Amino acid sequence: MLADRFAEAFHSVDTTALCDADKSLRVMDSAIRPRSAATRILGPAFTVRCQDDFFGVLQAIEAAAPGDVLVVDGGSSEIALGGELFARGALVRGLGGIIVDAGYRDIGYVRDCELPVYSRFITPMSGSTTELGELQVRVTCGGVPVSPGDLVLADVEGIVVVDPAEIESLFAAAASIKQAEARVIAKLDAGATLSDCVNIDAHAEALRDEADSALTFLV
Repeated sequence: MLADRFAEAFHSVDTTALCDADKSLRVMDSAIRPRSAATRILGPAFTVRCQDDFFGVLQAIEAAAPGDVLVVDGGSSEIALGGELFARGALVRGLGGIIVDAGYRDIGYVRDCELPVYSRFITPMSGSTTELGELQVRVTCGGVPVSPGDLVLADVEGIVVVDPAEIESLFAAAASIKQAEARVIAKLDAGATLSDCVNIDAHAEALRDEADSALTFLV
């Protein structure tokens, strides 16, 4: 599985480095927040679209493969489309996480859950169970498009969605950024200033002259 190849690499970078490496990455709305103890997600999207009815999410938990990440387009509704039993069921199935653009409940259990769970709202009110919902279709979650099989990566900073064809080069660029940041941190810990580590003055002068320039590390 593609996600397995990069699981170790994801522990050496984070979503901030990924975003620094590619400013065009799809980043979900920051209102979709972690509700569980575990926050790191790396896996292919298994998409669900439903509105105020959680039966489609239940079906998805049973249909998804181990490692899949449920990405639920709930229309940003303040209705719970999952709860404790859904998280427990997803753990049994070995899923990689649940992301719901709607509500989630049973936070008393979920907050200590080993399964990463993200949602837009916390609410006690659950939806109905009278509609099939749509599985494995292109959805919008957190304001960004997500297709089945897109790679979903998340940590305490947020959630990003990546085309699988771009993941290898993205991780390589993010790793280079983290290595450069580590050198800067070492210099700062040794007493250097940010100006010793970043081309602040030269970049400012270039901007004033309307010349091409980029903010770069000097170490």
